[in-house]
Amino acid sequence: MDFPQYRRRFDNKSFYKLINERTLEEVQLIGKKVFIHRVEATQYFEIIRFQEITDYDGQQYLLSSEEEYNKVKERRQ
Repeated sequence: MDFPQYRRRFDNKSFYKLINERTLEEVQLIGKKVFIHRVEATQYFEIIRFQEITDYDGQQYLLSSEEEYNKVKERRQ
């Protein structure tokens, strides 16, 4: 699998940059605020969540792009 990859939640409230097999950066929109989280998947729950995001089922998580991800991330600044 090639990295980085980009995904978003179906409700457009979270955008993800998948950096490698165990690391992601999430841009989360809550109201007018933007939060950025970096997650290193070390625990079982985090690893499963990461697999769900990378497996792309077209329902919960949708494909995104670097341009879309950066546009949302810039809202914070």
